[in-house]
This record gives sequence, C-alpha cells and structure tokens, in this order.
Amino acid sequence: QVRLLESGGGLVQAGGSLGLSCAASGLASSYYTMGWFRQAAGKEREFVAAISQSGRMIYYADSVQGRFTISRDNAKNSAYLQMNSLKPEDTAVYYCAADSRAIPSRVARVYDYWGQGTQVTVSS
Repeated sequence: QVRLLESGGGLVQAGGSLGLSCAASGLASSYYTMGWFRQAAGKEREFVAAISQSGRMIYYADSVQGRFTISRDNAKNSAYLQMNSLKPEDTAVYYCAADSRAIPSRVARVYDYWGQGTQVTVSS
C-alpha cells in the first residue's frame, strides 16, 4: 500500500521559516517525481514546487520562487520543502504528491499518489 506522510507543519509568524517532510512508503520514490501543492480555505489546490526523480529538474510557483526550496533524498524515500520568509498568504494545507512521469508537472490531476496534508499557518 502506497503512503505519503507529511510532517513539519505548524504555526509561525510572518517572516519565519518552516520545513516540511514527506516520507514515502510502499513505493520507491526514486522512480517518481515528487511535488508539493497547497490548498487554502475556500480556494483550489495550487502547485507549489516539484522535483524530478534525479533532482536535476526543479520547478516553483512564481509566488514561492526564491523563498521555498524543494529537495529529496532517494535513499530515505523522502522529499522536503524548506519554506523561508513566510507570508500570511502562505497559510494552507500543504500536500505531498508522487507522479510516475519523468518530467515534473504543475498539474495536480496527473499525480498518482497524495498524502493527507499538513497545516501551515502564518500569522501576521
């Protein structure tokens, strides 16, 4: 059974930092593109960042470029999202996702597996 488990969410003041982790089980994450998405209350799920299987291709949403960093450790079957200079508008539930395609996608519906999400709240 495939499972993606996010951790590291919480409450932080604006300008602060948080690091999210995504631990994969039931699949060899090295064969999957890993992505992070978020969904704020009352809004659609949106792309945040994605990293290819090798880590050579990385894409970010414009809204987080320069503040967030996605990474992965295939030996640990894990992906990470380091979030710096957080803003109140970053408040959302953050989801980890895995996609069997080689090229990272910004489109949520192409991802094969999803975690349950972790809440990130940024206070002003």
